[in-house]
This record gives sequence, structure tokens and C-alpha cells, in this order.
Amino acid sequence: MLYTHLIRPMLFELTANNPETAHDATINLLQYYNQEPWLSLLTTTIRPVRNPILHRNLWDTTFPNPVGLAGGFDKDGVAIPALAALGFGFLEIGTVTLQPQPGNPQPRLFRLPASTAVINRMGFNNHGIAALVSRLRKIWPAPVPIGVSLGKNKNTPDAEASAEYSKALKQLYPYLDYLAVNVSSPNTPGLRNLQNQHQLTELLSSLQDTLRCLAGSDKPKPLLLKIAPDLLPAQLLELLQVCLEQNIAGIIVANTTLSRDGLAGADQKLAAEVGGLSGKPLTIKARNLVARVHNETNGKLPIVGVGGIMTVDDALRMFDAGASLIQLYTGLVYSGVGLIRAINLALLQRHNS
Repeated sequence: MLYTHLIRPMLFELTANNPETAHDATINLLQYYNQEPWLSLLTTTIRPVRNPILHRNLWDTTFPNPVGLAGGFDKDGVAIPALAALGFGFLEIGTVTLQPQPGNPQPRLFRLPASTAVINRMGFNNHGIAALVSRLRKIWPAPVPIGVSLGKNKNTPDAEASAEYSKALKQLYPYLDYLAVNVSSPNTPGLRNLQNQHQLTELLSSLQDTLRCLAGSDKPKPLLLKIAPDLLPAQLLELLQVCLEQNIAGIIVANTTLSRDGLAGADQKLAAEVGGLSGKPLTIKARNLVARVHNETNGKLPIVGVGGIMTVDDALRMFDAGASLIQLYTGLVYSGVGLIRAINLALLQRHNS
């Protein structure tokens, strides 16, 4: 209530001209969590829910609860201790690329408050693999499971993508609990082409070989694929067939959409902005896609549901559709971090009822 009635209106007003400044300010604040005692005190007031009933065991990893942070918020892994203290059950860092890159020119982030949505065309702005590995090394083992979302650099030709992903993975491997391959962002030219059958087979096969090599005599760490919500039915079936053939560990459903369906009239002017749409207009689309993936794979692929989870009810319905874990991002922008606690409390109540 405090966030939605006081903090959010002030934050939106102060950063109306460039919403990215709100994100940057939040990240800058959170990265000083270990250095500023008052920040530690602030996170305790959020009262994260910790209960063994919420534990989820996947890929030989115990997740303290099934509510995670989606990729895109902490691209460079600068705020992991603070984010874990807020009550997330896991964190997905990135998307990170092998080499640093600035991303697309600003403005590249747009709030659509009448639609409870966001459009972004960030373009994988990040400090690169070497910087991320340096940070992860300092805090490893991390306080909660860490996934890393890996993408390709903007100027890397599609034909060289597999080699680039594998080269990055070799550096990252000791410092992740799962690898999320991002081939579905709409903001890197040509990236979604990697969802095509031939290219996806080559990419996943290469990464699985790299994972097995890096694991040695141990079990390889899990490989997950993040897919777009805009795939045609035939494309989805083709993609899922590849995923099953390549024996990947799970699938993240779904990234932002290019569709502008469901936008309020007051936001139509911003609808013309290039980029991926997230938030409430994606709620039903993402949930239906989770259900379809679950049904088409007969539940063989664990699903991380993401997209349009704005309320507790959205979260519960995503689990009911077939998700084993969920991720939040735009829902935090509009509802605040209290949404994490509210979802976990609802899961406990459901379990006890």
C-alpha cells in the first residue's frame, strides 16, 4: 500500500522523462546493501517468507521458494545480496554478453501506466562476461540459486553465435546454478532467428557439449531456453521438439512481446515505440503459452513462468497452468517488492487449506 499509494506515484513523476533513471537509482542503492547498515534494516521490514513448505527441488538445486527475479533487472550482478534479502527464491542475472556493449540509444524504456505495462528496447546493455564473473566470484556461493541469462553481442553474426555462447559459458560455469539461453529478445537484430529449428539445434547441441565438458565426471549444470511469446503454433511445436531432442533441463516462458494488443487508449501514442512489451497486456498470453508448453511436452520440461505476473492471482494461475517456478519484473515496478511476500504467503495458505 505504501509503495502503490506514495512511493510509486512520486517515483513515476520524478522519472517521467526517462524511466531508466528510476531503474538505475534502484540498482545503485541496492548494490550498497552490504556497506550500509540502514539498508539491511530496511530489507528486514519487508519480512521475507521463509518456510520449508515453499522449497522447490529442481535440477539438484533447492530453491528456497518458487518466486524469482527475471533477467533484465540486475544485468551485471551488482545487487545479489540485497535482492536475495528481499525474499526472492532465486535470481536470474543478465542478460549478459561475451563482450561489454552499451545497448541501444536512449530513450529506450517507456512506462505505460494506463495499461500497467512497460516497453523496452534496451539492447543487452551490460558490462560483459569478465566483469560479471569477477563479481560472482566475490560472493560465491550465492545466498540463493543464481541463473545467468546469456545473449549474443549485437554485432556477432548468427553463424558465430554458438561459438560465442560457448566461449562465454566456459568463463561463467563455476558461478551459476543454471544457464538461461536468451534467443528471444526482440531488441537485438536477428536474435530471434536462433529459435529456428536448424540454428537452435546447432546452438543447444554446442552448449550441451560444452556443459558436459566443463562438468567432467559431475552432472552438467542445467540448460534452460527462454522463448518468445510471439511464436506461431507450428514454430512452437518445432522448437519444443528440438528442446526435447537436445535434452535441455527446462524452458522459460516467455520474453516480451512485439504485439500491442491490450493497450489502453491513453497509451496508444507510446504503442508506436519499437521494443518488447511487458506487463498486464502479456498476462493471459504468457499464461496460455505456459499451459500449451506444459501440455505439448506432457510435463516433461520444467517451466519457469514469466510475463504479466502483476498480482497474487496472476502468480497462482501461472502455477496452475504448469509453471514449476515463476519470475517477476514489471509486476515489481507497479506493485513493489511486497508482491514477493504476498505470493509466498498465498502459496502457504493454499498448501494449508
